[in-house]
Amino acid sequence: MDKLLEQIANCVERGKINAKSPFPPDMKGQDGADELARKALDSGISPQDVLSKALMVGMMRVSEKFRDKRIFVPDVLIAAKAMSVAMEHLKPHFKSAAVRHRGTIVMGTVVGDLHDIGKKLVGMVVGGAGWDVVDLGTDVSPEKFIKAIEEHPNCVVGLSSLLTTTMMNMERTVRQIKAAHPVTKIIVGGAPLTQSFADEIGADAYSPDPQGAVEFLNRIVASN
Repeated sequence: MDKLLEQIANCVERGKINAKSPFPPDMKGQDGADELARKALDSGISPQDVLSKALMVGMMRVSEKFRDKRIFVPDVLIAAKAMSVAMEHLKPHFKSAAVRHRGTIVMGTVVGDLHDIGKKLVGMVVGGAGWDVVDLGTDVSPEKFIKAIEEHPNCVVGLSSLLTTTMMNMERTVRQIKAAHPVTKIIVGGAPLTQSFADEIGADAYSPDPQGAVEFLNRIVASN
């Protein structure tokens, strides 16, 4: 099982979408993230393990390489495509009619940042946990977040940033949201972020993965 999960992570890291994909050349003709994700589920590996031990591992490697300028935007985009096709196999497992509504989370990538694969992944998981997800997309201004909060009273806000250059925009967004709506809870995430940065900018929580976001949201429900 561990070998299969590592193969999936490698496909995401290298941008190997499926068996028909000619990229990367040294993996031509091999199964890609599409086939291997389906194979993992069929073999009894849990959707959560495919998510956390394969897809997220692969994308974390991509994020680190991008941060260190070892790969560039086209490489990130094809890796995101590989992960997206694998995620399609997971979506039904994270949706259940038995999951009751727990609240609303407004999510977006902060202004200046156009990356959203991590945000989409978190949205899929928290949506499966019973939360209504309002996805504002990428390059979202503080004003747009504030408007969405007013349209969805008592919502939680999730902010994403993949670039170190847009982390300061996240700080500005948190401050403006807190100034307008002091009781609104804000969780932040993204490859370059840390708990200490989240504390510094006044966010209520930080999570490096979707499950951590779900746990934070569940704590909010339990405390109300």
